Amino acid sequence: MTADQKKKIPAIGILGGGQLGRMLLQAAANYPVTVHVLENDADCPSAHLCHHFTKGDIRDFDAVYNFGKNLDALTIEIENVNVEALEKLEKEGVKIFPKPAVLRTIKNKIRQKEYYRDHQIPTSAFIITENLRELEEAAGFIPAVHKIGEGGYDGKGVQLIRTREDLVKGFDSPSVLEKLVPIQKEIAQMVAINEKGETALYPPVEMLFDPELNLLDYQLCPAELSTQTLYKVEAIALTVVRNFKSPGIFAVEMFVDTNGDVLVNETAPRVHNSGHHTIEAHYCSQFDMLWRVILDYPLGNTDALLPSIMVNIIGSDGHSGDVRYEGLEEVLKMDNAFVHLYGKMQTKPGRKMGHVTVLSHEKQDLLHKSNRIKRTLLPKT
Repeated sequence: MTADQKKKIPAIGILGGGQLGRMLLQAAANYPVTVHVLENDADCPSAHLCHHFTKGDIRDFDAVYNFGKNLDALTIEIENVNVEALEKLEKEGVKIFPKPAVLRTIKNKIRQKEYYRDHQIPTSAFIITENLRELEEAAGFIPAVHKIGEGGYDGKGVQLIRTREDLVKGFDSPSVLEKLVPIQKEIAQMVAINEKGETALYPPVEMLFDPELNLLDYQLCPAELSTQTLYKVEAIALTVVRNFKSPGIFAVEMFVDTNGDVLVNETAPRVHNSGHHTIEAHYCSQFDMLWRVILDYPLGNTDALLPSIMVNIIGSDGHSGDVRYEGLEEVLKMDNAFVHLYGKMQTKPGRKMGHVTVLSHEKQDLLHKSNRIKRTLLPKT
């Protein structure tokens, strides 16, 4: 390959080197692209798979700016990045997926809720609280969920406030207090949108959460929804994404309440846990789809090959330290079960260590195997 040919290969940066970056890198192997990763941890899951690794803080202006200034484009695997650096890079011609304006809105839970309100997108009622005193003054609004404005992730920064006694669990910083609604189902809808404004929707998934860790436990695809509810879910998700006016891939998390109304909970402006099953279960995975968007290729086929269930592998209680996987061989023997371990060397209670996707025509087979996997494959020390 000549020097001129090498120059034509786009250089793309990923901010963050966790498991989402790792799976993006696995999909990138199919395309003519050179991938750079910025992450503080030199032993992160993405470090050994990228072409170029830079150790640095994705929240630091100089680190992000210097990392991105010689690249063609940047994307993220977590929202907690330095938006000011991305705004400067965007002005200098670096493409950002999604645009920094979207990240500025979404990374702050307050601005995100205001975005839904301003665009007439159905969401639960909410109150903004600046500190614990204001939270206590809003006691008449409970039961509700208190979400810290910035810095929360994977269930952290979220507190359920059911009674006045729970108010002390809230956050003494700018936060949003969301009215608790009676939930029938929790749904996630993945939407891809390219620079031309063309969209592709994945079938929505039904999400089931671990009530203690507030982490996704497992998810079923396709979600069991009436035709009318499915149309609502898709229409609302498209409204959320199109109003961002940015290319990228988005996970729109929604509630279906007991009245059948669909309410937006949160949006992730990136590849997402609720799309991991697409690697094996769909013609085009969410990770492949993002590369298509970034590289300006046609959007992929989002149809499912088979119904699926995805199980998160979470660090076991009472185990912190070097990881070993109990039950791995037994799960690998299961038909149509696809194991993904994220390459994290250390486990701790509640840490995402991997996932398993199971494919089957039969829902009962999916549920049976997912429960068996949860009992069998255990990260321990």
